[in-house]
Amino acid sequence: MNTMILTFAAGTVAGAMNALAGGGSFVSLPALIAAGVPPVQANTSSTVALFPGGLASAWAYRDGLGPVGAVPLRALLAATLCGGLVGAVLLLRTSSGAFTAVLPWLLLVASIALAFGRRIGEALRARWRIHARAVLAVQFALGVYGGYFGGAVGIMMIAMWGLLDNRDLKLLNAPRTLLVSAANTVAVLAFIAAGAVRWPETLALLAGATLGGYGGAHIGRRAPPGVIRAVTLCATTAITVAFFVKTYFV
Repeated sequence: MNTMILTFAAGTVAGAMNALAGGGSFVSLPALIAAGVPPVQANTSSTVALFPGGLASAWAYRDGLGPVGAVPLRALLAATLCGGLVGAVLLLRTSSGAFTAVLPWLLLVASIALAFGRRIGEALRARWRIHARAVLAVQFALGVYGGYFGGAVGIMMIAMWGLLDNRDLKLLNAPRTLLVSAANTVAVLAFIAAGAVRWPETLALLAGATLGGYGGAHIGRRAPPGVIRAVTLCATTAITVAFFVKTYFV
């Protein structure tokens, strides 16, 4: 019962974070590990639990779907699906020990993307442009990352697309949510088919994430964006540091 309460509460916080600024997996994954779920299975279960919320966001943005620069959305979708499947298979073949060792670094990459992704994207955008063919190769790589771990992958996509598309970056939210959901879709199917999901904890996390996502959307309408961002970055930084300490110094 204590485990279910913990995972439900973590899901509520994770769902609210995803609705407000992203980074929900920073809460859901550690909570599942704390509940006794092995690291790889905790990652697969976290992905499955947070998936419906991402899918709902993609549906909400459906009217804004379209190509990114000169690259058709279908081509980006195909690259993302292929990459997501590769990433999911890689995760399923990763031992718990190896994933435990690499997890702090994955959290660090996601933290940097959350903190500086937009600024890095704007800086690159002011200096370089990327060829449409290269976009598909990078999109495949991001799909692999999304299927394997996925933290802040949407922000990474936006930063990369900014080198190709001159539109206001807010207009890229529709394809971003669709393609993040695409990578997660194939990953979720692979994880379920492989029997790599701890369903009791996953369902409790999913229920909490649904409630948190609904509440987070209402909070987001009232809370100052700067405060939301600051709280999110403080939380993700603290969790990343804690995992580094636990993995390498304890």
